Amino acid sequence: MQEQQHSKTQSSVDGHFEARTPQKPEIAWKTLDGADRTLDELLIQELAANLRGQLIGPGDAAYDDTRSVYNAMIERRPAMIARCVDAQDVIVCVNFARRNAILVSVRGGGHNAGGLGVCDGGLVIDLSEMKGIQVDPERGAVRVEGGCLWSEVDQATHAFGLATPSGIISSTGVGGLTLGGGIGHLTRKYGLTIDNLLAAEVVLADGSLVTASAEEHEDLFWGLRGGGGNFGVVCSFLFRTHPVSTVMAGPTLWPIEQARDVMRWYREFLPSAPEDLNGFFAFLTVPPGPPFPEHLHLKKMCGVVWCYTGPEELADAVFRPIREFGSPALHGVGPVPFSALQSVFDPIYPAGHQWYWRADFVQELSDEAIDQHVKFGMELPTWQSTMHLYPIDGAAHRVGAEDTAFSYRDATWAQVMVGVDPDPANNESIVSWTRNYWEALHPYSAGGAYVNFMMEEGQERVQASYRGNYTRLREVKRQYDPNNLFRVNQNIRPAG
Repeated sequence: MQEQQHSKTQSSVDGHFEARTPQKPEIAWKTLDGADRTLDELLIQELAANLRGQLIGPGDAAYDDTRSVYNAMIERRPAMIARCVDAQDVIVCVNFARRNAILVSVRGGGHNAGGLGVCDGGLVIDLSEMKGIQVDPERGAVRVEGGCLWSEVDQATHAFGLATPSGIISSTGVGGLTLGGGIGHLTRKYGLTIDNLLAAEVVLADGSLVTASAEEHEDLFWGLRGGGGNFGVVCSFLFRTHPVSTVMAGPTLWPIEQARDVMRWYREFLPSAPEDLNGFFAFLTVPPGPPFPEHLHLKKMCGVVWCYTGPEELADAVFRPIREFGSPALHGVGPVPFSALQSVFDPIYPAGHQWYWRADFVQELSDEAIDQHVKFGMELPTWQSTMHLYPIDGAAHRVGAEDTAFSYRDATWAQVMVGVDPDPANNESIVSWTRNYWEALHPYSAGGAYVNFMMEEGQERVQASYRGNYTRLREVKRQYDPNNLFRVNQNIRPAG
């Protein structure tokens, strides 16, 4: 991997010096305390000269593409974007930001709900060129650099009949999803993504590069597992893998009129089902294309998307009560390569749409909560808007609430409502539907939310999402980032 990385780096250097011009427009930088300042051009030239990757500013042709993120509702204009190619580039950027007290954000896949990979007037540390992946099938592990997407990891591990738990959209960045927790198709069987994290290489706020694991920098390792990007820039992750290749997967859809009965059945059925079976509930509008039959296109429905990793000979018995409940309009379950399942939602939710998110953890689905769900589920404002309930029981429950920064080990579901549409003209309707839906259901929640599903919602919500772990997180923050250099995130302020 090192030799391949070096050749890529050299080409980046050559292209970088050819593309950069000696004169740039004056740039207004944002400091850590929110003030505006101008940096001497010599400092910027020095930053560029010390990078093996490319430094991109407002005058460069690539600027608009590199500052854009998955959620097109987010529009931010960084002072500079550093496309790092290795940990040394990251160290250069961190040192530059710290010495000049400049606002800094860290971008992996750019998928963050609140667009927190970019910042106005600051330096974006862009990891998207850091793509190294090494699978070790004998050890049952995979090392992944911080700029990788889950699609790239899935493809690499699938070749060996292996997988690491992640999310449900493969264009998501590895770094952001992991540091927030990681909930997806394999959660009930193999736990959260952080439960499968063995080690991480991290550039700290002082510019040092350390390895965090159960044996080294244990407090940092604890904080990374759910505490987001608060403690440093993770340049690589080492994950445990599991024998997952072909799974029985797909949706079962019921008419929206059956939603109340389906939700009551689902709340009892799934927690008692074998952990080999995962299934998230959704209110949805049927996508207008294959593989869905034409007579269902654009119909509002409720459903569950299943993933079964158990023995094939038991699959029919596992799915029989599902097929026989109510009157399904579609039971589309069949054998699917796990890497294909991971990418099935990518065409439905491409980058560049308008998104508005609200979320909560849920411990139980009462009849009163279900009544509210059904009300709003019947009012989906656009065909891509949805509500999902992701199960986080099973293996995820066998980790203690204080064993990682991710606190809600007693929750049964992570609930998220999203208003989605490509047209900004529909923003008011998708935002109001999402907010009203969340406000109606929040009284039935566990209090906090999965941080990967949160917009910028304030310190009270951040604290609620970590509960009893928040005090320790502040101490870890004080130890590793006492001046809160890494603050463009679901921020944990240092103790003191």
